[in-house]
Amino acid sequence: MSQITTVTLLRYRSVRAKAWIFTQMGLMPGFPFPSPLAGTEGLLFGRLMGSGADNGFGLKPNFGVYAFMGHWQDRAAADRFFAAHPWWRGNEKQLHESATFYLEATMTHGEWGGQKPFVPQPDKHDSAAPVAVITRATIRARKLADFWRYVPQTSASVYEHPERKLSIGVGEYPVFMQATFSLWTSGKAMRDFAYKSKHHAEVVKLTRERGWYKEEMFTRFKVLEVKGKWGDTDLSAFR
Repeated sequence: MSQITTVTLLRYRSVRAKAWIFTQMGLMPGFPFPSPLAGTEGLLFGRLMGSGADNGFGLKPNFGVYAFMGHWQDRAAADRFFAAHPWWRGNEKQLHESATFYLEATMTHGEWGGQKPFVPQPDKHDSAAPVAVITRATIRARKLADFWRYVPQTSASVYEHPERKLSIGVGEYPVFMQATFSLWTSGKAMRDFAYKSKHHAEVVKLTRERGWYKEEMFTRFKVLEVKGKWGDTDLSAFR
């Protein structure tokens, strides 16, 4: 079976739940602390990420929204985790709501934490079918002020595109490790935004000219399935 990726958006409401998930941020794969998920059967690469204000793209943290990205040996490994893993079952007791996206990489370039976790299958891409995208970058410390001067207008511009169904900014560490997850009705719609949006094109140009990133990655995915709910976002077309 093929490797798959899951992205789970997590929302917490109570003060107790928010405090609990915050304490978990140092307990995931990729962090220098003991992890309850280290050694999870079939988990090849995983990250728990926080979010910021303004749907994740602001500097102020949002202590109620997080995201878990897992890259799995196969679908069966992911299903076992969400059905029975002790950490996940404990997390479910704290959640207000969540949505899990089951994905298959069709194109990727760059690295995440010095690794290339996703194995793309280009033949699975259909430009007319729904796609999801993960972008991730580590911003150079001396470039932070310049980078954050341009991010808000670019992040806001994505909402002008009618075929963007969901987008959220997340990150492993505030301010200088940033990732985005977005969901589109088609690969063509996503490409139109990437190459025809004035704000996005400007930031892509500035990224190259000013050398903002120490590391960056872009990965496009086929959407296999969606479970759960996320606010008032209509996910029915992706199920």
